[in-house]
Amino acid sequence: MTLQESTYKSLITPVPHDVPCKPPKSDRSILDKFSMKNKVTVITGGAGSIGMAIAEGFAQAGGDIAIVDYKYEPLISKKLEQEYNVRAKSYQLDVSVPEEVEAVVKQIEADFGTIDVFIANAGIAWTKGSILKPENSVKDWTRIYDVDVHGVYYCARYVGEVFKRNGKGSLILTASMSAHIVNVPNYQTAYNSAKAAVLHMGKSLAVEFAGFARVNTVSPGYTNTPLSDPIPTAQRAKWWGLTPMGREAEPEELVGAFLYLACDASSFTTGTDIRVDGGYCSV
Repeated sequence: MTLQESTYKSLITPVPHDVPCKPPKSDRSILDKFSMKNKVTVITGGAGSIGMAIAEGFAQAGGDIAIVDYKYEPLISKKLEQEYNVRAKSYQLDVSVPEEVEAVVKQIEADFGTIDVFIANAGIAWTKGSILKPENSVKDWTRIYDVDVHGVYYCARYVGEVFKRNGKGSLILTASMSAHIVNVPNYQTAYNSAKAAVLHMGKSLAVEFAGFARVNTVSPGYTNTPLSDPIPTAQRAKWWGLTPMGREAEPEELVGAFLYLACDASSFTTGTDIRVDGGYCSV
């Protein structure tokens, strides 16, 4: 009996099946596989610079978009609908509140009929320096974890139910190069450790969800967004000097990594992290 004729049981996935599994049909062109047409993507933090760049890129690829953010910005979704002839809608959400996450996921599924891709991108930065500063409280630390870690878990928890019910889906978590290295000269232990948790959460969920969905992470490096505007140029110059490409990323330069992980071209990619950091982690 050959391997292809034999029946083996998976020892990893929680959904019982025989191995080897059958791969998806591959009669589509590679360009078709990169299309997001007829796919619904949810983007948390969608009103921020990176989230908006992802939303626009996915709309350009033909996908329908649900913009989710703490700030309710309906003009973003209206602009996507008008410019790219896709369905788009905006939702207000604090990802640190599990009941709100559950309700918004259900509402999006009801509004669009399904969810194919979920990008857990919402996050907040740490700008307070050393944890030993007297003015830095335990509440400051806790808020980072409530948004950057627990918020990602809540999103994975509730969209995971949708993916399991549908038998398919792609979950993408925004980690950071700070999950891989310690940033200097700025102290940001809370953020670094939170993003390290997100990175490992992505790997762990990739195994846990393997029977019905793919889970991956993207780790951006320093990116030119309004969040960096208050940082003195002298400090940002140190970031540039430590980055082999000598600069920060523009938000649109991150979109390709998210698009690859979301689309059908990455059908065998799960548990993977893509660093988009200008080479920072290579030094």
